[in-house]
Amino acid sequence: MSDLSLPILDLSLLDRGPEGAARFRDELRAATHDVGFFYLSGTGVTRGLEARLHRAARDFFALPEPDKLAIENVNSPHFRGYTRIGGERTQGRVDWREQIDIGPEREAIDDPDAPDFARLIGPNLWPEAQPELREVVSEWHDHLSGVARRLLRAWALSLGAPETYFDEHFGEPSTLIKIVRYPGKEDPTPQQGVGAHKDSGVLTLLWIEPGKGGLQVERDGEWVDAPPVPGAFVVNIGEMLEYATQGYLIATKHRVTSPRSPDDRISVPFFFNPALDKRLPLIELPPELAARARGVTHDPSNPIHSLYGENALKSRLRAHPDVAERWHSDLLAARAAASGSATA
Repeated sequence: MSDLSLPILDLSLLDRGPEGAARFRDELRAATHDVGFFYLSGTGVTRGLEARLHRAARDFFALPEPDKLAIENVNSPHFRGYTRIGGERTQGRVDWREQIDIGPEREAIDDPDAPDFARLIGPNLWPEAQPELREVVSEWHDHLSGVARRLLRAWALSLGAPETYFDEHFGEPSTLIKIVRYPGKEDPTPQQGVGAHKDSGVLTLLWIEPGKGGLQVERDGEWVDAPPVPGAFVVNIGEMLEYATQGYLIATKHRVTSPRSPDDRISVPFFFNPALDKRLPLIELPPELAARARGVTHDPSNPIHSLYGENALKSRLRAHPDVAERWHSDLLAARAAASGSATA
């Protein structure tokens, strides 16, 4: 690990015979039991694809403001499109970043009897001024979906479950790609690029612009830097995988601090989660692993739901209050009433 705060795993070990695959599974299980974060190399993502994505991200954020605001997420009831600087919140505090959110390309559901989380299903908003963005994002999505599936199959075997455990319970995955730019700040202290949080789903693969720090991971009560490693992704698990293993695997708090002006930073997280209507049942761990399960973290202000759609909707409504107020005021009112009844 040298001076790095997180372990480095090599996905290509899965292609090096039974011994290499077993070694990778052991390292994967240990990293996510102990830390919940690791670097992942050997993914097969080429430098050319990375460069194309990086260029597309830079080109998007360089667009004139009217072109970006033409696809602003307040125009999407599905929380898709562009979020201007300061438009997203973590733990109620403003995040100093701009971004575009891209999910599965699907038709909106027009059914009053559909569950609340079905409102997250719908089309993306793409910039007319940059048609090439859609092509490179589609290629990125397909490659990283394959990486995510390989990881989940390795996790299943390492936890004593059938290799197809996650395939069987995921359904059509709910994915989300966020292309993010953190502008520099001139303040004497670092600003909140993203506030401290745990991811609400299962798995996140994060690409970070080379040479640009800012990501920090909580370890033993301290914040440690997780700088980018060339050719590697930063990988972390979310609350649903902690739930499914009853705390044997751990979802870890992390945050991003803003760069100092005039610098800025691009990052692209890829979230791979079950279908909105799927639940992850508890994994029956082997006795030696079950004995080391710590139980699920209990936070009354942030309950973990086994149904992914409930986790996703909770996260979106909190993070984008302007979108929630415009399109989902009925859901906000119902949740406020339920919260009031619970505390009365």
